[in-house]
Amino acid sequence: MRAAEAAVRAKAISLLADDAGLAGCIHGVFDGTPPRASAPYVAVGVVEGSDWGTKDRAGREVRLTVALHGVGDSLDDGAAARVEAIIPALRGAADGWTIVSARVVRTRFGFVRDGGWRQDYVVGCRCLTG
Repeated sequence: MRAAEAAVRAKAISLLADDAGLAGCIHGVFDGTPPRASAPYVAVGVVEGSDWGTKDRAGREVRLTVALHGVGDSLDDGAAARVEAIIPALRGAADGWTIVSARVVRTRFGFVRDGGWRQDYVVGCRCLTG
């Protein structure tokens, strides 16, 4: 994993785990899909990057998947609202990089086995060095 991707991933996990409102709605925030966890929980999954530099600065465009796992037959609006509210807070310094933009670029919702559901947020971040 490249430095920008690792920086965005670490900042996302930290922000999600430290949010008191989200903590009241879920059982935990995990780096990847946990082997054993009971829903509801958030898992930070796939991260990919591509070049987004300028003439004088290195840059990366990073896409990160944040998955909200739940139970029952409908989306928990409290947890979903907290996840969506946290995404813009990714902007700013992140381990030697500056995240200049952060937004949800795509969402997916689907039901899974055993009466659960999953809401995926694909988050696009544009990063510059320094």
